[in-house]
Amino acid sequence: MNDAPITITLTQQRDYQFLVDFGAPVSRLLADEPPPLGQAAGPSPVQLLCAAVGNCLSDSLLFALRKFKQNPEPIHCTVSADVGRNAGQRLRVLGMQATLQLGVPSTQLEHLDRVLDSFETYCTVTQSVGQGFPIAVQVLDGEGSVLKPASAL
Repeated sequence: MNDAPITITLTQQRDYQFLVDFGAPVSRLLADEPPPLGQAAGPSPVQLLCAAVGNCLSDSLLFALRKFKQNPEPIHCTVSADVGRNAGQRLRVLGMQATLQLGVPSTQLEHLDRVLDSFETYCTVTQSVGQGFPIAVQVLDGEGSVLKPASAL
């Protein structure tokens, strides 16, 4: 990654639907609010935030494992957001839970303890978002065994 600013453009299509343009060569994406505001014609802002956190965590875990020439694929990630009212009664994301599952049993991977101890610190998005609310991260192997129990950043 370089240090250049990331710029995207959002253009209202109608009501709460916005076309998100990431710039070439990335495809544009339609975002929308769920009912009653929108029509759920695309992901909501909270869903996009969940996707950003999950994608960054998955990338960081994959990168850390590949540094040791390990093949954990396919990685699967599920992210849930708790949305509720803050002290000012405004809707806010209050926390997230992310579960990453490797595609292989842990016995097929080397240096796993070292990777699990450090991969989250390299996740740009999760480390940034986690300054605003807790994000609990759990890692499972391909057989569903818990390798890293959920812990908040």
